[in-house]
Formats: sequence, C-alpha cells, structure tokens
Amino acid sequence: MWSLLALNSTHCQITHVVKRWKSTIRRIDKLLIANRGEIACRVLRTARRLGVKTVAVYSEADQHALHVSQADEAYNIGPPPASQSYLRGDKLLEVAHKAGCQAIHPGYGFLSENVEFAENCEKNNIIFIGPPASAIQDMGIKSKSKEIMSKAGVPIIEGYHGEDQSKAKLKQEAQKIGYPIMIKAVRGGGGKGMRIANTESEFEEALESAKSEAQKAFGDSVVLLEKFVAEPRHVEVQVFADLHGNAVHLFERDCSVQRRHQKIIEEAPAPGLSEELRSELGAAAVRAAKAVGYVGAGTVEFILDKKSHSFHFMEMNTRLQVEHPITEMITGTDLVEWQIKAARGEKLPLNQDQISLRGHSFEARIYAEDPSGGFLPGAGVLSYLRSPPVRDDIRIETGVREGDEVSVHYDPMIAKLVVWGENRAEALLKMQTLLTEYNVTGLQTNVNFLLDLARHPEFISGNVHTNFIKENNDSLFKTKTASETQLIQAALGVILQDEVTDIRNAVNRKDQFNPFIVESGFRINHQFNRDIKLEFKNEEKLVRVKFVDQNVFHVSLNGGKSWKIVNGQLSREDETVTLRCTIDGIKNRVNIFSDDNVIAIFDNSGKVELELEKASFLTEEVDDSVSGGNKAFAPMPGVLDKILVNVGDSVKKGDSLFVLIAMKMEYVVKATRDATVENIFFKAGDNVQKDVTILQFKEENMS
Repeated sequence: MWSLLALNSTHCQITHVVKRWKSTIRRIDKLLIANRGEIACRVLRTARRLGVKTVAVYSEADQHALHVSQADEAYNIGPPPASQSYLRGDKLLEVAHKAGCQAIHPGYGFLSENVEFAENCEKNNIIFIGPPASAIQDMGIKSKSKEIMSKAGVPIIEGYHGEDQSKAKLKQEAQKIGYPIMIKAVRGGGGKGMRIANTESEFEEALESAKSEAQKAFGDSVVLLEKFVAEPRHVEVQVFADLHGNAVHLFERDCSVQRRHQKIIEEAPAPGLSEELRSELGAAAVRAAKAVGYVGAGTVEFILDKKSHSFHFMEMNTRLQVEHPITEMITGTDLVEWQIKAARGEKLPLNQDQISLRGHSFEARIYAEDPSGGFLPGAGVLSYLRSPPVRDDIRIETGVREGDEVSVHYDPMIAKLVVWGENRAEALLKMQTLLTEYNVTGLQTNVNFLLDLARHPEFISGNVHTNFIKENNDSLFKTKTASETQLIQAALGVILQDEVTDIRNAVNRKDQFNPFIVESGFRINHQFNRDIKLEFKNEEKLVRVKFVDQNVFHVSLNGGKSWKIVNGQLSREDETVTLRCTIDGIKNRVNIFSDDNVIAIFDNSGKVELELEKASFLTEEVDDSVSGGNKAFAPMPGVLDKILVNVGDSVKKGDSLFVLIAMKMEYVVKATRDATVENIFFKAGDNVQKDVTILQFKEENMS
C-alpha cells in the first residue's frame, strides 16, 4: 500500500505574480479549522505533519470533543446550535485574528461552500482554503452551474432552473418534464432540501418540505427541478486545480448506495467502467473545473446510466468531500496537503500523467441511526467503543472516543471505516471483516446493516445504483434473531462478569486476591446453578446454567435442549473483553460488553444486544389505558419545528401532525388513522427525546 508520505513534492519556482494575491507564495504556519468532528481531526493530522500550528473552534456541546483536545489552541464560539456557533462567520474571523492565523480550512458542510464567508476571509486578509468565491457562487447555485457546464460541453440532465419560483410555475414545469420529479435546493448538499414527487398529487407537499428544509439549512429556499432517473449510478470525479492554471483529476468514486439521498458506502474506482469511459469522465470534470476558474479540491458529480453508461452533470461540490480518503488510498496522495499547498500559491505536486491508479478502496460511513426504522438518526453516549487497529491499508476517520456523546445538534456520523486492497474483491473482504471489529454500544448504529450490505451478492458483484437499498429491501432487512449460541454466550458472559465484580469488591474490602487473574483470564471454577433471563426484541429467553464438574456445565434454553459447556473464560486484550468457551466440543471466541442493563455479543454476524432482567425496584409500571395507539410519538430526539394541528382538530390518516428537526434534517410525522386531537404536550421550539408523546388523540376514536 502506498504511504501518504511517499509523495514529497519539491517547491516550484514561481516567476509570475498572481493577480488575486499580492505575492506568489503566502505563508501559512498557523491554521484555523472552522469545523468539528472527524474532518477537523483529519485536517489537524496533516497540518501537524506539515509543521503548521492548529487552532480549533468548538460550541458548548463540543467543549470536550476530540478535535478540541488535539489542536494547539481551541476557542469557544457559542451555544450548541450550529446557527449560533459553527455557522457564525464573524466569530470565526474574530478567532482567526485573535489567534494569529493566516488561513482558515472550512472542512465540509457548515461554511465550506458559503460565498459570503469566502469573500469575508479575503477582505480580512485571511486565506480561505478553498476555491475563489466566484467559483463557489457559480457552482453553488445549481441552475447557474448547469448553464456553465452546458457551455463547457459537459452534458446536463433535463430540468427547470429558472428564477420564477411561484408554485404555479414550478408545477407547470414539473408537468412539462414529466413525473417522477426531483426537487432540489439550488444551494443544497448532503441530501438536504431534496425531495421526490412521484405524482402530481405529491408535488405541493414535497415542494413545501424541500423549500422549508433548504431555508433552514442554507438560508435560501430557491429550488430547481430535474427529471428523476429511477436507477442511476452516482459517480463523482475528484478534481484539483492551482493558481497557475493547472487542473487535474484523481479518478472517480462510486457513491451510488445511498439512504435518504445521502451516501452510506463509497468505493474508488467505480466498478465496471471501461478505461475509455474513465478517461471521458475525468476529462469532463477537468473541463468543468477550468470553466469556473477553479482552485483547490473539488468534486464533479455525474449521474451515470446504469445500463448505457451515458453520463450527465449533476453538481459540483466546491470543497473536500466526506469520501476523499478513498481517492487518497488509490492514488497515494494527501489531498489536505494539496489544499494547503495550493492555498499558499504553490503548483500542484503532480501533473495528470504522474497520477496513477492502484488498487481499490472502500469507505463505510458508521452512523448513529436506525436502519430498520427508516434510517432515522439517533443521539446518545458511546458507552462502549472499540475499533480495528489502524495501519497503511486501514484508516479510521473519527472525531469521537468512548464516552463521548453523539449530539442531536449535528450530523450523527460516528466514524468512517476506510480500507484498501490490491483489487475490489480483496478490499471488500477486508471491509467485511473489519466491520465485525467495529463494536459500539450505548446507542443504535448502522454497523450490522453495513455488514449485511457489504455481504450482499449484488453488492459483491458491483451491481450498484442509487435505488439499491430499496430494490433489495427484503434481503437487507431480514428479521434478526438471537441464535442459541449467542444466548449461551451471553449467559456465560453475565455470570463471568458478575464473578469478576465479586472479586473486585473483595479487593476493595482488602480481601486476598490475585488481580492478574481478572485482567488476563478468568474462569468459572466453583459449584453453582443459576438462571439468567435475557430479552431480545421483547421476547424473553431463560438460560439455565447447572454445575457438573470443574469448569464443566450444562446449559439449557427455556427448559428445552441442553448443551455441554467447557472452559468458559474471560480475558482482556487491549481493553477489549473476550469470551472463550467450548460448546458441545466446538471452541468459539467472541468479544462482549455488559453493564447493568444489557450484554452485547460481537461476532461474525455483527452485534447482538440483549437486555438483562431489571431489578424489581427499577421496573416501571405501565398504565395500559394510555399506552396504546392513541398517541403520536417523536421518532427520534430533536427539536419540534412546527405543530400542524390544534386541540380539537379532526385528522385523517396520512395528515401531517408535526415537523421534527434532527441531525440537520426535517421529518414530518403523519397520522396513522382518523382521530381527534385531545392534548398537545409540547410547543414549537421545544427539545424532545425519542419516543416522547407529542400529542394524544381522544380514546373513543381508536379503531
């Protein structure tokens, strides 16, 4: 695997004066990173290697965040909401001046594609590590970008990009284009401000929702319309340009597998493309960059027909992409280093002929979300977090540690697992294995789903497109069960952990005890019988463990079949607790985690988490008369943006009840039946937790 350090470019002697800047080479020895999370940590890593001092910023919610601890300096910029902290360009510039920074790296999201911020950086003599504001403006407004691309000979898709934003005009244009229609915020990105209307009857509600979300996310509700292609591939090309007129591409990435119009897994290069098509895509992307006088890192996104492989320009992201590490893995480059050097005024480290493609790379985005519940985002504390070890062919891009909180205020990404292999099959096998080693408890994640997706036969064959998850819904969302082996392992884990706790308590009482036994290996070595009650998806399981002989036990499930267990043993390896045992002659080894409420088994199938029987004094009484279907709940933690009904209103099945904002997305909760609203327990603007009752219907209307 190529090392990111292998490309040591020499500084080029620049003889002409760049009009945009007063000097050809500008000094950057202190850098403000105007972002948070994993991208802030990513930029910090390269800056440190280049000898550049770093300044972090943080909201009150992020005061203990990883990026804050890694920077040379860190400044508080306001309350948790991004609008009062990370989106406050004035505060960022104030910190940059106070800390003596010559440049600001915006990362991605937040202000990375904000024209006004880029302009204000230049006015304040701060280098904005990104393209000129004019390029951001031209490419940020999708209607304008499509006009420029068309003139540059880059194919575009049919749609409406006009200034008339009246509902009547948009509806008229949608009818001309033909349904289904994609509605997109002109300043959009990351799936925000994007809706699909399959029929005319769906158009108005989809339009209003897209405009509302776009206004909140980007401060601009203007949208465009595009003909929706049912099964396209999403292929994007990494481009890079400098202030000397040089522009190159670094091959393409396939980002087709998405949920909620957001990428979930990416790979480079795109599978199944001919070298001729790869060359055409790269050339078109470079033409796009040159057409807007681009500087720095950018990504040109194309819609690629799944069958014909014809392609059309979709948009250009004028920033570093979330998935940039897979491009670095196949080209042996460090794109953040390139960004810093281009911002200084240096020439690109390599020309097009010197950039070669080697191997294959995948990136899996690990999120706090519920795949089976429509991929709704979650929040909470990472009570347990273990990840695979990093090496040349494995990267873990993250901004969190065990004990950190995934906040409702920001994107729910926990980490990016990035792997490289000599070919696609090798890289995919590595990713499948490493996903089983990314172990999280405390909140729900998509790790099991990513594992199922990576093992899906169609994905393995490279048959990817943007409708992949929906098309393979039944095979990707099979009903999960806890296997007999997992239940036995969980019961043994509970008993062994309890034994360890008892011994540690003895140590605290200053009784005699050898601590080495607990840390390196602990066995069940005394006589006892015990019943362990476990619950999986509301189904209770009784595991009965009976002593037979020294470290030999019989285990039965729900009074039925029995197994012989030998050599149940716990061990600790690099802070990971491992359970080893022999079940009916078969040796097995799994990682486990347990606390007072749950025990989690991490094996080749992913994670199985079982609830433990609560102590009687912790059991809550539930009033059956108010626990039925006469309530509307919050499907996730978030902020109530709108309540669309009043007490006494009669609603029909499918009517919108309230709008919840969470993780930078907008969710509309609808009635599941006809009913009359009896009580509303919250008001717009309130923060609410998952499963909290927002409103209640009259009992007599239940059907």
